[in-house]
Amino acid sequence: MTVTMQADELVRERHFAAMGTTAHVVVIGGAPELIDVAVARVEELESRWSRFRESSEISQLNRANGRPVWVSADTLQLVERSIAAWRFTHGRFDPTVYHILCESGYDQSFVDIQQLTDVGPAVAPHSAPGCGAIVVDSAASVVRLPEGVGFDPGGIGKGLAADFIVEEILDDGATGIMVNLGGDARVGGVPPTSEGWMLGIAHPTNPDAFCAVLSLDSGGVVTSTRAMRKWVRNGVEHHHLIDPNTGTSPITELESVTIVATEAWVAEAVAKAAFLAGPTNALPTIDALGCTGLVAFEGGHVEALSSLKPYMALTV
Repeated sequence: MTVTMQADELVRERHFAAMGTTAHVVVIGGAPELIDVAVARVEELESRWSRFRESSEISQLNRANGRPVWVSADTLQLVERSIAAWRFTHGRFDPTVYHILCESGYDQSFVDIQQLTDVGPAVAPHSAPGCGAIVVDSAASVVRLPEGVGFDPGGIGKGLAADFIVEEILDDGATGIMVNLGGDARVGGVPPTSEGWMLGIAHPTNPDAFCAVLSLDSGGVVTSTRAMRKWVRNGVEHHHLIDPNTGTSPITELESVTIVATEAWVAEAVAKAAFLAGPTNALPTIDALGCTGLVAFEGGHVEALSSLKPYMALTV
C-alpha cells in the first residue's frame, strides 16, 4: 500500500522496519518531534505485543499456563478488541490459532522461517479453541488464558497500533497523519490533498502495480493476502491466514482481500473473515459485517462491492 501526498504544511515522513514488516508514517503539521514520537510508539507496542520477543506481555501470557497475568492498558485493549472481533466475525477471526501457527512452522519471525529448510515434525491439523474461556478483568488490567490456549495478536495488533498512533498524534497537535504497518493503514486529520489520502492497493500478482487507488478523508484500510507470508513444511504449503475451524491454510483462487472501515483493527478482522469465507462468499461477508472492500484473485482479476465506489480514485 502506497500513499500519494501534496501538502502545503510541513510534512514529515519515515520508512522503517517494524512488526515483521515495513512501516511508513507520515505526519503533517504540529511539532517537529511528533514523527519521532510516532515511530517510538510503534516500537513500544511491538515490544509489548510481539510473540517473538520473550519479554513481551503476549509472550508472558502464552507462558502463564492458565495463571492470570497483569498487562498494560495497551495490551488489555488488544485482548478485548481481539475477543470482540472473534465474536462479531462468528469465530472466523481467532487469535487462539497461536499453537496451530507454531505447529505449522511459524514459530519464529518470518525472516527466520524463510531461512529454514523443509523439515519439521508433522502435526495433525486441529481446530483452534476460540476465545470463549479467556478471562479479562478490565478493572485490574489482568488477563487469564486457559491452560493450553495461546494468543497470537497477528494482524489485528498492527491495525490497532495504527489506530492508537493516529489518534494520539492528532491529540498531540498534528494536522494530519497516516500510519501504515505492512498493509494495515489508518489515516486521520486534514488530508494532504483536496482528494483526500490517496492509498494505492498492491496488485496481487504484480508487486510493481496497483489494482486500485483509494481516496479517504479518514479511516482504516487493510489488505490481507496469502501471497506474502507463506512457507513449505513437510512438502505442504502454508500461509499465515489459518482457518480456525480446520487448523489449515486454505489454498483457493482468492489471493487477497482489502477492507475499508472506520478503524484499522476492525478492517483487519473483517479481512481475515472474508478471506476465510472463500472466493464466492468473501464479498457478501464484507457487506454483512458492515464494511466495504474488494477481493483479488489469481491472475489479477479484481471484484469490488458497489459501496466501495465513493472511495475509488482509480482502478487499473
